[in-house]
This record gives sequence, structure tokens and C-alpha cells, in this order.
Amino acid sequence: MPNKSEPNRLIAEKSPYLLQHAHNPVDWFPWGEEAFEKAKRENKPVLVSIGYS
Repeated sequence: MPNKSEPNRLIAEKSPYLLQHAHNPVDWFPWGEEAFEKAKRENKPVLVSIGYS
């Protein structure tokens, strides 16, 4: 898990909502094939966080 000084993979996103979470310590994935492939490979569920403004 990344520490607070290094960004997670959301740092590459364009969405202001996703970017505000790019430095938190959760290993977030943006919606896309990478997340589904990892979940399938690890036999884990996909949890969806719906943003709000």
C-alpha cells in the first residue's frame, strides 16, 4: 500500500474528484479493465465507490 508521500494510481486521472484521492493510502483503481482483471486474478469482489459533489 502506498504511503502518504507517494500518490496512488489515481494521480494519472483527469477527474477532479479522483485526483483529490490520489494521495490517500488506499490502493484505488479507476473504473476500467485493470481493476476487473486484478479482481478476477485474485478471486476478489470489486467494490464500487460512487463519488459525490
